[in-house]
Amino acid sequence: MTANPANSAILSTSELMDEMAGSRPPVLLDVRWQLGGPDLRSAYESGHLPGAVYVDLDHELAGPPGRGGRHPLPEPEEFGAVMRRAGVSADVPVVVYDGGQGWAAARAWWLLRHTGHTDVRVLDGGLAAWTAVGGAVTADAATPVEGDFKPTPGAAGLLDADAAAALARSGILLDARAGERYRGEVEPIDRVGGHIPGAVSAPTAENVDADGRFLPADALRARFAGLGVSGGTPVGVYCGSGVSGAHQVLALEVAGVPAALYAGSWSEWSSDPARPVATGPDPQ
Repeated sequence: MTANPANSAILSTSELMDEMAGSRPPVLLDVRWQLGGPDLRSAYESGHLPGAVYVDLDHELAGPPGRGGRHPLPEPEEFGAVMRRAGVSADVPVVVYDGGQGWAAARAWWLLRHTGHTDVRVLDGGLAAWTAVGGAVTADAATPVEGDFKPTPGAAGLLDADAAAALARSGILLDARAGERYRGEVEPIDRVGGHIPGAVSAPTAENVDADGRFLPADALRARFAGLGVSGGTPVGVYCGSGVSGAHQVLALEVAGVPAALYAGSWSEWSSDPARPVATGPDPQ
């Protein structure tokens, strides 16, 4: 399989090594995370990329769970404070990584993009790819210099429940969850299974290879075209709580397709019994 060409949204391990050794090294954020589990700070403390700062997805890349879903967006002021403590500045590149799945790293990427940072990328394949090629790791604590990043939300597309429902009819709304959750056959987390009427099943796991790296851009474009994504058609994405959906937005970015994220996602939508729920393999 051929590698993706240079892309503003992702970079390879070799590219990151070059940049870390260069005159303008990026700020590194470690966003390792597991759904429903404890934070992975202890894993970070055992070994991380040199200089990387740990960021907790559940508490620093999301607000408290509630009516807005399991991972609602954090308040801009609180998110900005977290990023500044991590050393993020407006004019310094940022590279985000996680254990390898890419979902958590994509959430951080999307949040930074949404709040106005113009130079943030995800390490393709994450820590697993880094260590597979002998990349250095350390247990030394990072001591970042306070950054100056001030969030200005709105730079990346954001949908609420009503806008997502409308887009499912007027454009393409992709459901990034596993197919069985889309069809309503199982629902391990939220109130009810199924999908937003009109949404198209597009599991985000199909955007990557067996090692968790993104498929080449042309393969992603072909995949999304097969799901109805075509030039000029508005595209939105949702998932369970706005995490794997961010990974789908990232895959679309690699493919050259802009897309908006319904951050509340199914955890918000399904919490309201008044909202319609579709089941089965078809969008309707």
